[in-house]
Order: sequence, then C-alpha cells, then structure tokens
Amino acid sequence: MATTIRRTVLTLPAAPLGPEDPLPPLAAPADVHRRGRGLPPDLPAEMARRMAYEPLRSLLPVRRRDGYTRERVPTDVEAIVVENDRLRATVLPGLGGRVHSLVHKPTGRSLVYTNPVLQPAGFALNGAWFSGGIEWNTGATGHGTLSVAPLHAARVPAPDGGEMLRLWEWERLRDLPFQVDLWLPEGSDFLYVGVRVRNPHHHTAPVYWWSNTAVPEGPGTRVLAPADAAWSFGPERALRRVPVPDGAHGSYPLRCARHGDYFYDLAADERPWIAALDTDGRGLVQTSTRLLGGRKLFVWGTDEPGRRWQEWLTEPGTGGYAEIQAGLAPTQLEHVPLEAGGEFAWLEAYGPLTADPAAVHGADWAAARAEAAGRLEAALPRAAVDAAYTAWRPYADHEPKETLATGSGWGALEVERGRLELPGTPFPATTLGAEQQPWLALLRTGTLPQDGPEPGPSLVSRPWREMLETTEPGPASAYHLGVAQWHAGDRSQAARSWETAERLGAGWPALRCLAAADALSGHPQRAAQRYAAAVAAAREGRASRAARVALAREAITALLAAQQVDEAAAVLAGLPPAARRHGRFRLLEARILQARGDEEGARAVLAEAEIADLAEGEGTPAARPRP
Repeated sequence: MATTIRRTVLTLPAAPLGPEDPLPPLAAPADVHRRGRGLPPDLPAEMARRMAYEPLRSLLPVRRRDGYTRERVPTDVEAIVVENDRLRATVLPGLGGRVHSLVHKPTGRSLVYTNPVLQPAGFALNGAWFSGGIEWNTGATGHGTLSVAPLHAARVPAPDGGEMLRLWEWERLRDLPFQVDLWLPEGSDFLYVGVRVRNPHHHTAPVYWWSNTAVPEGPGTRVLAPADAAWSFGPERALRRVPVPDGAHGSYPLRCARHGDYFYDLAADERPWIAALDTDGRGLVQTSTRLLGGRKLFVWGTDEPGRRWQEWLTEPGTGGYAEIQAGLAPTQLEHVPLEAGGEFAWLEAYGPLTADPAAVHGADWAAARAEAAGRLEAALPRAAVDAAYTAWRPYADHEPKETLATGSGWGALEVERGRLELPGTPFPATTLGAEQQPWLALLRTGTLPQDGPEPGPSLVSRPWREMLETTEPGPASAYHLGVAQWHAGDRSQAARSWETAERLGAGWPALRCLAAADALSGHPQRAAQRYAAAVAAAREGRASRAARVALAREAITALLAAQQVDEAAAVLAGLPPAARRHGRFRLLEARILQARGDEEGARAVLAEAEIADLAEGEGTPAARPRP
C-alpha cells in the first residue's frame, strides 16, 4: 500500500481565532531569544556571525493575531490524511500545515503529542499559536507567522509512483517561497518530508527553519541525540556550552526544574538525528539529510510556571509534552544567508524507534546514544535517507495534480510583480483576493486606489516602497508609504508621509500611526493626544469593530503612560461590553483602578481575569496565568 491521500474533517474543541489586528505593527517584535549577556568565549566564529546576521527588526508586513479567547466550542477542522499500511499522518492545511497526529498502525501508538484541543496562545511571532504535532517554522527566530494560517495544498506524484501531499506558501517576513512534501513509501515505517526554501530575488536573503515536534512527556522519557555537549539557553537568556547529559536536565525532560533550550553540538560528520524514548525504550526518532544539521530539546520544566503553561495550552490532566526539533543552523539564534537565485533543500524522516531500555536508560551516555543510533541505522539506514532525497529532488518541481486547499494570494502578487517562475509551487492569479487588488492596481497602473473604508495590509519591501514613492500622492499611497518607510528605518520621513496622509483625508489610520510613532520615540504626552484624536475620529468614521478594539487597546496604554487616567477610562467605557470582557481589557481596567488608588478593586478584577493573549516572556506580574 503506497501513500494514499484523502480529505477528512476533525471535530475538536477550539477557541475561534478572531479577526486579524488591522493596525500595522510598528513596534519591534518581542524576542524571547534575545541574549541578556555577551557571547560566550568558546562560541565558534561562524555561529557568532550568523547570530549577528539580519535579526528580525519588524513584523511588517504581517499583521498580528490576538483576537482569540479561551472559550472553546466543538469546531470542524479541515484535515488531510496521508497514509500507508504502517503509518497515518493527519495534516491541518488551514493551520500552518501542521502534522496534527502521527500514528503507527501496527501498534496503535501515537508517535507525537496530539493536543486534544485547539487553543491559541501568544507564542508565534505575530501572536496566535497552538501546541502539539509537527510544525514548520520559517521566517525568523521563533514560532512562525503562519502558525494558524492556511497553506496551499495539493496532490503531486511521489518518487515511488504513489502520491505526495505538497504544502506551500509565500513567507512574507523574508519574502521567500517554501514547500513541504510528505509521503509514505509502500511498507515504510517512516514519514518522508522533503523541504525546499527558495530565494527568487537578486539579493541574498536570511533563512530560518526549524521543524518542531511535540512528543509525549512521561517520567521515563529520555531524549537522545548524537552529541556530548549542547548550547544551553534558559530563563537567564545566557548562552553557554554544557556537557550532555548535564546535571541540570540529564536528558530527561521531567528532571529539568526550569524551562529551557538545549541545542545539541553535533559533529560535522555525525548523522543528524534526535529521539524521544519512554521507559520501555519506545518512541519517535527524527533524522534528515546533513543540511538540516541542528538538533534541539525544549523543556517546560517542573516548576509552577512551566506546569501552568502546559495546562494553559491544553486541557488540565491530559499530560505534558517536550519538543524535539531540527534546524538549518546549530541554534535558533542564527539566520543563514541564501544567495540570490539559490535554494536550500533537504529530506526529513519521522518514525517509530524501539531500543533496549537497559541501554537507553543506563548511566553510560555513550552506550545509550550508540544503542539508539544502531537501532535507527537498522530501521532506516543513513544511505536510504540520502537515496530518498536524491529520488525526491526531480519530483520537487512536479506540478500539482489536484488542489486540496488554498492559501493566501500574496505569493501570486509577488509572482506577478517579479515575473517569477517557481516550478512545483504555483501561485495562480485566481488566488488574488481583495487584499491584493489595490497593490495589483499599483503594479499595473502606477496608482494605488483607496482600498476601502480603512486601509488594508501594507507592503513594505523595497520594490513596493519604490513604487509608492513614485506614485501620485493620495491618502492611501501616503499612508502605506509611511508604513514602508518606517519598516526601512526612516522614521522621520514616515512621520511626514503620515502627516501628508492625514492632510489628504486618511483620517484615524494616519493619526494612529503618528501616535504609535510618538509612543515608540519617547513622546508620551503627544502620543496620548494623538491617540485620543484617533479614537474620536474612528468612532465618527465608523471604523470596523476590530479596528476600534485594537485602537482602544493601544490608546488606553498610551493614555495611562501619560498619566491621563480619566481619559483612559473613557476610552475603555466606550467599547462594547463584549470587548471589555476580554482579558487584555480587564488587565487595563485593573491598571486604571490601580492608577486611581483602588488597589482592592484592581485585585478583584485580576482575580477573575483570564488574559488569553498572554505572550511568551511577557513580564507583567498581573498578567501571568492564574495557578
């Protein structure tokens, strides 16, 4: 039985994602991997160069996703099943192409941690993310901005004569297309995954890729990788080299007191692999061709915050998970340059592994490693992975046979602009939607039309910015030009463009950008004044509910920073009751009460508040999930 591919529907308790935040994110993204100290003296020079290369400084042109709640209801989720007689992989094309579950059919074992709920939480670079399964992270350090976004999906021919499931999209932070091909050769216990990231531009581009696998975490779960040392990165935000196994975690996730990353230091000639095995020596192993040479263990830790985060992401009492990960670089603090016109491509394999538990859990780390490596070689020789990669490469360019799901229209717009040829990953003009139409008009006519009652998403790459600079000034073009200039680092010129946009009638969107710029530039009083004006203009201009809610959130924060407490309270009172019940606004309500000296009232609000969009690493004490 070669690979079969079929559609299905899963019904899961899920919290609705809510609308995108329509306000362009001008603030730099929070970086939970930011180093708190200098680089360690034993860090290789090449790693240090990649850590300094093109770190993410802006989320633009991506919008934030923070409108979700924690009210889960039974929800039908479109899924695609990739199956042979040995394995069944269930993929969610509408949620980042995540492999939701991977089941070994002869034993009935689930090889990955399958989350029984879909609960968004603030872990992605742009907000909403959920845990479990195998996720594909590209763009920049962190969980990618496509975590809950739809990808294109289709059937394509597989190297063995069967079928593959192809997933692909245009990653907008770095403006690069990527694809993920999944198939199961006949009789294979391993899911093959071919991945390709291409750079169709005339300039070098930074690339980030980590495949993250959530694995069940039990008292006897041990993670093994072919390394004697790791780069440890924990809550103190200091990178240091530690031996493996280290006394801090001993390679057992539930022996680690605090959350942290362990990036294994694999030798250049080692076969890259990582495995998570239970007390009986059974579990999942992941391996790949050499290009994907990074391996990492992430643990939540056994302290109260780590356990609480586990519960926050799923149902209490359903068991926890750790993550075993594979990446393009040795650590997730690095970005890898990809030359103009070039591509990165590799093959991954995921499958069951059974090893001698006495060796796996013995005190001799070298023997434990050797036992797992030997069992992997017997189950899936390294040469077989390399051969599968070679066989897959010509098929990576095969055109899809049948569309199974549709992603965004941004790739089609970039293909149109650049007259690009991307064999295997078509971005057809039929996917161009309402958000792309104004930009298509700019491309074809040189004029950017007004894109509705309030601005749609901005485009900020250099080619689009240059088009905006040469088009006839208007409220829409001046507004979007300001966003592109802000992204490019030209803040003074961005402010002038937004002032022009306001003068030409852009209204509250331009006022909001000027207010956000003031707040980020250290002018709290002027920011508060402009935010108040933007809120009033949005109310009079009948802005969308999503825009008014997002604007109020920023405005209240700015008004409190300027100690204009009554004005902040008035903005909060002007929101619909349903919006005021959102956890983030309950937190702002508590801050208003505290600013008025009502400590008891603030504590009462926080006692019942639940902040659904709490971000990873967020430091507000009042915002921590309640134990």
